[in-house]
Amino acid sequence: MHHRHAAHRPAVVRPKSALRSPLGELEQAFLALAHGMEPLTFPAHLVCDEPDRAAWPVDRVRTHLAHPSTRAELREQTWREVVRRARELGEPWGVVAVAMTVPVLRRMLARLARPAHLEHAEVEQEALAAVAMTLRTVNPGAERLDRELFSAADRAVHRLAYAARRRATREADPATAPLDHLCSPSPVAEGEPVDELTVLAHAMQAGVVDVAEARLIARTRLYGEPMDRLAAERGVSTRQLYRHRNAAEQHLTAYLRRRQQSL
Repeated sequence: MHHRHAAHRPAVVRPKSALRSPLGELEQAFLALAHGMEPLTFPAHLVCDEPDRAAWPVDRVRTHLAHPSTRAELREQTWREVVRRARELGEPWGVVAVAMTVPVLRRMLARLARPAHLEHAEVEQEALAAVAMTLRTVNPGAERLDRELFSAADRAVHRLAYAARRRATREADPATAPLDHLCSPSPVAEGEPVDELTVLAHAMQAGVVDVAEARLIARTRLYGEPMDRLAAERGVSTRQLYRHRNAAEQHLTAYLRRRQQSL
């Protein structure tokens, strides 16, 4: 017990100025549940083979959940129970379920290439919103429920960062953003705006890119999915997939420049 309190005391007593971030505020709510007059507990046997007591405070469960020695089967059953409680019992288990992802989200956001003008709090809020939404929609029988939550957050923050970069690029120099400057009249319906997915659809119809190339560009550029995941899906190396995307984007850029000149 002493180890648990020692591990979390800095977070409990930190000043209010540190609570300005959504992750920080959620963390404080989570720790309050774990260290209140009636600490919120969880069956310890779900996450530990030989627990020292029947129930652990939820913060200790989270710590053990992230420990490298915890077996995959224990992680799986713990996440299933956390998601089940969040759905069936409501609060405070909804807070607990989202807070269980906070350590991973912190590492994820630390690696994110965030544009300078994009507020860190906005990125954190986007990640938390994605986790909360996925908790309500994820298949409870899916393998690695935690990965579903983390992947949803990862896609959301990459989309946000990508959109912020697009806005900055468009404002700085529209000619340098081939997927952004096409807000000109659509060849299909005069006067209607053209979004990036429509541009890709037109490029496919013109034979500039094929379906696989368009999906690759959309999933990685527009939705922020990592290249290594798609490379594994397609059974190729990440380097090879990068080369494939670069070639497709060169064809697409040339096509967009020709179209802009013809407008």
